Amino acid sequence: MADLEPKTRIESVDLLRGMIMIIMALDHVREFWSVALFRAEDITQTSAPLFFTRWITHLCAPTFAFLSGISVYLVAKRLIDRRSVSLYLIKRGLFLVVCEVVLMSFLFQFSYNLILLEVIWVLGWSMVIMAALIWLPRWAIGLFALIVIAGHNLLPVIKPITTIDYILAALHNSPVVIVRPGMPAILIIYTILPCVGVVAAGYYLGEWLFLDKRTQASRWLLAGLISIGLFLLLRFNNGYGDPISWSAQPRGALFTVLSFLNVSKYPESLDFLGLTLGVACLFLSLFSFYRPIGAEIIKVYGAVPFFFFIIHIPMILAGSLAWTYISFGTAVNLSFDGKDQWPAQYEPSLWRTYVVWILYLALLYFPCKWYANYKRADHPGWLAYI
Repeated sequence: MADLEPKTRIESVDLLRGMIMIIMALDHVREFWSVALFRAEDITQTSAPLFFTRWITHLCAPTFAFLSGISVYLVAKRLIDRRSVSLYLIKRGLFLVVCEVVLMSFLFQFSYNLILLEVIWVLGWSMVIMAALIWLPRWAIGLFALIVIAGHNLLPVIKPITTIDYILAALHNSPVVIVRPGMPAILIIYTILPCVGVVAAGYYLGEWLFLDKRTQASRWLLAGLISIGLFLLLRFNNGYGDPISWSAQPRGALFTVLSFLNVSKYPESLDFLGLTLGVACLFLSLFSFYRPIGAEIIKVYGAVPFFFFIIHIPMILAGSLAWTYISFGTAVNLSFDGKDQWPAQYEPSLWRTYVVWILYLALLYFPCKWYANYKRADHPGWLAYI
């Protein structure tokens, strides 16, 4: 999502990024149009279709971060001057942080009742940290990525009390709420350390995109298989790698499989990253030599990911408010208003989720296509940030 601006576009990257944007929209439609009374990952209550509708969207955040790291590498390769790259990353990163606080928090609610610090915020701070890391040798950046991704689960969960505690919790913790008198509550959903490790990994592996197609595909395939293999090994052992163990489920074998796949996203555990980044690498391998059906459409979304992000949220929320008003006589933000405010007649529906999702994708294609063409034709400097 945090696309930097390489001179030429790489099709496999745009295809993967576009696919991820499409999947992300599914999750947001579900949250605003058909959110359930329980978490979709709750194995004791969920259904398999609901679980997988939510589970597939786990690919989004780590893939965004990984592709952002690749984009940093592409920009660094083009500009060569590290100082220019470093300054750009600082400006880009701080822009994303401010955008999350000022713009995205409002667009998710049409209010500032809650300040949300989600994926754009954490990608912004990762850019700022990468501004320093790019001065290191490439092998050192790869080693940093490996240590952070493999070792961050060793860090303890912090129960914040002091200001320093909250800063440390923002680096690596489960979601944290900060409440101060006279100020909106702040919800830190994504934490920084796992994300910057993934961005660094994308930077380290970015040079693979300049290999011949056969070598490139084989390397991404091998990386994906190794990553998923390590996930399976760690997950089967039910030890280090994820704070939540899997177990045999009384609801049957299918739900035991769901328990196995139900890895921790907040913060992104080693198991979570092994699985999701492994799948991302497999898709990069596939897209290195195969163009899927609808590739040109997918690439449109992948070429303008940040633009897609900042327009799709208000479109989805506005549509949901209109639908709840027409259907129930009151406009309700199903994702942020308390369940006590939900209409008594409201029922979640996956059918509604998928139909509305497809309609939104069709609507979003046209502004994304226009904006992609506009950036190519007339490219003022500030557009590099959107």
